[in-house]
Amino acid sequence: MRLKKIIFALTAAALSAAIFSGCKGTPDSGSTAVTDGDGNVDSSTVQWLPDVEIHNFNMPEPGEKIAVITVKDMGEIKIKLFPEDAPKGVENFIGLAEMGYYDELIFHRVIPNFMNQGGDPKGNGTGGKSIWGEKFEGGTSENLYHFTGAVAYANSGATSTNGSQFYIVNTPDGYMQNTCEELYAADSTQYNWPANVAAKYNEVGGVPFLDGGYTVFGQVFEGMDVVRKIAEVETNPENDKPLTQVMMESVRIEEYQG
Repeated sequence: MRLKKIIFALTAAALSAAIFSGCKGTPDSGSTAVTDGDGNVDSSTVQWLPDVEIHNFNMPEPGEKIAVITVKDMGEIKIKLFPEDAPKGVENFIGLAEMGYYDELIFHRVIPNFMNQGGDPKGNGTGGKSIWGEKFEGGTSENLYHFTGAVAYANSGATSTNGSQFYIVNTPDGYMQNTCEELYAADSTQYNWPANVAAKYNEVGGVPFLDGGYTVFGQVFEGMDVVRKIAEVETNPENDKPLTQVMMESVRIEEYQG
């Protein structure tokens, strides 16, 4: 089992000094997964949780509110929002966007094969506020996960510390730092997913070890090429800040036209 790689992921992926918490749910008491000498997991030995509805990849309906991030010199990122699954998170994002809060802010932290983080007026990961002027509890949903293209709030250790900062998962299709099976085999009391969620991660990629600790409230449905362009910029190795600014010229809330 690649424990060292998992520990590295949990350290290098810290968002604004956040501490990652476990994934949703726990397996039956005493469940284990069998691995071979190379750490490969026998998936037939994993006791996944029951299937759930996955909403990440539902397309918006005509007339539905979507978010459009225009990134300077790169293009547009279009995001489906999930007010039924993350009501406070969506309300906050729409409110901030409509007041122009995000306009001309930068993506201040970019980690390839992980995420692009922005939404801080200070541009260093220490600032930002919600529409209520204080941190808010966004919670998590059993229908939304950190698949490639997911949009979620950065926090400082709990979903009750959400503000304005958000991140977009920038992993390549099918890529994971550590698979659900590997994480489960490392600690089945902390890491477990519904069977269809684990299968979807294997199909599309993402960062499953973030599930349960961060409020996912959106999903990129158009413009992943822009998300990945951002992930290609050269960054400062000490703080992952792009050496050349990556600016959000605007973040608009529009009605989806279909």
